[in-house]
Amino acid sequence: MTEPSGGWRDHSRPDVDLRRKKAGKIISLIGRRKPLAGARVLEIGTGAGVISSELARAAGPDGDVHSIDTMDTRLEKDGYDFQLTSGVKLPYDDASFDVVVSNHVIEHVGARTDQQVHLDEIRRILRPGGVGYLATPTRWALVEPHYKVPMLSWPPRGVRDRFVRAARAGKVYNVDPFGPRELVRAIERAQLSWECVTIEALGEMGRIEAPKGAIRVLLAAPPAAQRAVRPALPTMVYVLSPSAPAS
Repeated sequence: MTEPSGGWRDHSRPDVDLRRKKAGKIISLIGRRKPLAGARVLEIGTGAGVISSELARAAGPDGDVHSIDTMDTRLEKDGYDFQLTSGVKLPYDDASFDVVVSNHVIEHVGARTDQQVHLDEIRRILRPGGVGYLATPTRWALVEPHYKVPMLSWPPRGVRDRFVRAARAGKVYNVDPFGPRELVRAIERAQLSWECVTIEALGEMGRIEAPKGAIRVLLAAPPAAQRAVRPALPTMVYVLSPSAPAS
């Protein structure tokens, strides 16, 4: 969901094996809350297509997996329906999906108004009892994960381009991550209920990816210690569901 020209940096270079492991994490987190077998699923932001292909395997022959992106950079194309789109509006009917996956997409879709539409559209197309998966980097990451520049997203948006150029990491900063409280407010404005599963996702990463170093130490720490350091983790992961309409 990124524009690779005009001085913008392309963040879509895939590590297929890593993407497959991430797909396993996503499938496990969703599957604990809603069966994927036979589900109608949408992934927003296809990229290499690895996650969509793995979602199709999980949905099985009775499932129906769709995937959209603004560019076609797929390496894996089997098992799901792909559609090129533009803008943040989704080309699907209301309440038409059991599961919607937005994995590191919302930070790329544009300004805060576009990001709010992204969440509103997830709410619109989710069926009652449906599940959304939302993962995105936190604005307060010590090292910005796309450009690898320390504290790049901390300053006001108007000065971040200068930081990118000073670090010789690109010409413009084409990412706009949320802080945790700001993201929760946006989710709630979209009339979505939320469950923060960042620590649970970290545990899945430990089970699937066999991490080393500080992450391995954190996974062995008591739950209270894990919760204490959650704000310092570079990624936020939420499971979403449609809120009941206000009476």
